[in-house]
Amino acid sequence: MEMGRDLALLAPELTLAAAAMLMIVAEMFRAARLVLAIGLAGLAAATILTLPMLSVDATVFGGTYRIDLISGWAKLILLPGTALSLLLVRAEIAGRRREGSVQSLVVLVTLGALMLSGAGDMMVVVIGVVLTGLGSFALVAWPRDDAATEAAMKYLVFGAVTGSVMIYGLTFWFGGSGSTLFSKLGQLQGQTLVIITGLIAIIVGLGYKGALVPFHFWAPDAYQGAPVSIAAYLSVITKAAAFFAFAQVLRDLPRDGGWPLALAVIAAATMTYGYLAALVQTNLVRLIAYSSVAQSGYFLMGVVALGASGFAVPGILVFAAAYVAMNLGAFAVVLLAGRDLGDLEGFGRTRPWLGAAMVVFLLSLTGIPPLFGFVGKFYLLSAAVEAGYLWLAIIGVLNSVLALGVYLRLMVPMYRTSSTEHPSEVGAVLTQGTVVVTVLATLLIGLAAGILPGP
Repeated sequence: MEMGRDLALLAPELTLAAAAMLMIVAEMFRAARLVLAIGLAGLAAATILTLPMLSVDATVFGGTYRIDLISGWAKLILLPGTALSLLLVRAEIAGRRREGSVQSLVVLVTLGALMLSGAGDMMVVVIGVVLTGLGSFALVAWPRDDAATEAAMKYLVFGAVTGSVMIYGLTFWFGGSGSTLFSKLGQLQGQTLVIITGLIAIIVGLGYKGALVPFHFWAPDAYQGAPVSIAAYLSVITKAAAFFAFAQVLRDLPRDGGWPLALAVIAAATMTYGYLAALVQTNLVRLIAYSSVAQSGYFLMGVVALGASGFAVPGILVFAAAYVAMNLGAFAVVLLAGRDLGDLEGFGRTRPWLGAAMVVFLLSLTGIPPLFGFVGKFYLLSAAVEAGYLWLAIIGVLNSVLALGVYLRLMVPMYRTSSTEHPSEVGAVLTQGTVVVTVLATLLIGLAAGILPGP
């Protein structure tokens, strides 16, 4: 009976795993369109199966995996985000060798992201990090040119080192609590040194996955070396999963040893460094990569407030949903426009609605009301203030001003007079469809913020 209950609660994950296996089989017959169809169907089915579980608060397999608010909303964010990413992949590499393999890997990486989002045990976090990492390394290396190979090697080495540090550090939490379950971390109360040691390990392991400073160095190279569609996918799905995992791990950790303050400092450094680095980039992919680093700092504000503010968990979830929509949309426009800043010259004049959509995405990333990104940042800033970190909220607001300077570097050239032509490209229909979906989400959900989870 217990096994049946557990499997029923895991229906979305099992559906996605089955879809991934069927995709691999279809790829053996080089049926790329069938691979895509199976992937989209599996993602849609998993999303539908998640809806009845949003009100469930339970664990399965001895508490190692959680079915709760975080994991439920994570599925509603990550699964549709992956579906849009698959469409971008199809648009960019349709008809090219190993297309189906790329699509299969994308779904498998998302399965690892779901494991991170519902992790209730140290070993599940490790498995989630490994599964998302191995697939991501291969996705970055797919073009098989010098830039992609170098980026994938950096990504791999960085991942191997940070993963090893995380596994080693987690043994201290196991030794102190006598269990690998995160629900037992309350037993570390008073063991400050043990708490700090394990926390450092988690920051290294998940901070690398979420591109936090100083563990972000792989991100610009990996995004630049990978196909644009893969860069878009990695910038949202695996990153959001890392912060969902942070929330699952640290919500049970006693706030001893000043660890929230340490994370607050990292958050401030991450958002500030990310935007300052973005200011000097001329490659659009690298610019958005550093922008994504900065957005990680905002995510971390919610983690800082865990256990001290009712806005913390809703803030992480709402901002994640906004981030997936606006960042995927921005990358979709880059896929149509080109990788260099100069490719945007006159883009808003020759492709008016795409230029307008890009402006919406960039303003939302800045945090301009009433767009979706503003709602997410409002939740996170409120969480920081309620948790007693007013100074961090002020830095967040100031960095939003800096962000406007970064994104104006993209918006201004789009409306200059230019002789540059911006013709429609192969896959434009799928890419433009992605832009439509993401811009509607960015506009409409921001206006209807009442449907989102609140404190």
